Amino acid sequence: MSTLIKPGAKRQLKNRAGVGQAVRNSLTMAYRGLLKIRRTPEQLFDVTFQPILFTLMFTYIFGGAISGDVQSYLPVIIPGILVQTVITTSIVTGVQLREDMEKGVFDRFKSLPIARIAPLAGALLADTVRYTIATVLTFIMGYIMGFRPDGGIHNVVLASVLVIFCSWAVSWIFAFFGVIARSASSVQGISMIVLFPLTFLSNAFVPADTLPDWLHWFVKVNPVSHLVSAVRELVNESSMGSDLLWSLLGAAVIVAVFAPITVRAYMKRT
Repeated sequence: MSTLIKPGAKRQLKNRAGVGQAVRNSLTMAYRGLLKIRRTPEQLFDVTFQPILFTLMFTYIFGGAISGDVQSYLPVIIPGILVQTVITTSIVTGVQLREDMEKGVFDRFKSLPIARIAPLAGALLADTVRYTIATVLTFIMGYIMGFRPDGGIHNVVLASVLVIFCSWAVSWIFAFFGVIARSASSVQGISMIVLFPLTFLSNAFVPADTLPDWLHWFVKVNPVSHLVSAVRELVNESSMGSDLLWSLLGAAVIVAVFAPITVRAYMKRT
């Protein structure tokens, strides 16, 4: 007589969680991201030194040639440096995401009773702190150099929120690269190929009207140019034009397209 021994039931974790639990878990994962920054503050090297160095270099190298003097160039370059710095910072989202996946961090998260989307959402949420630091330092550096926004502090805050939101939207693109790429270095390489022409072939540093005709059309339709123009209108003229609407629309489209495919790819690989 033989006895059939049934294997013990495996612990089953919920693949789906309620909205409330997902939000709480995402905030917890975001706090984890902040703790990583606290333990390794060198992660903030790019968002602390880049706005300072770029503001000094571009202002004193191109200020006299483009605007006649440094003071006249500051209202042009500060919004440009702000957008360029914060948007570039969003690349880190994909790089760190790929590094965590390579180290098996997300495999360990699978054994926890948390929403599966929480590690991804928390990473994107935590990086908004990096965007905020870069934004604040850029305006502080501009103020030290003599930049005085005519739009007032409320429009400076509004412009900052706009840039942070748009950068968060763009980070979904790099998060997608981070999920599907095979290495962190490839994520950074692909991201720079995408972002480098968008930031430098824009009106961030020079007026679009000074560029040759074959390049002028690209600069005019470049989404980075719309964002830079929206920030300039807010901080310098206290106005909200079509560039603001185009920037918000572009950010919404990016999230609508890349958030679902990023989540889908993330679910398949974790």
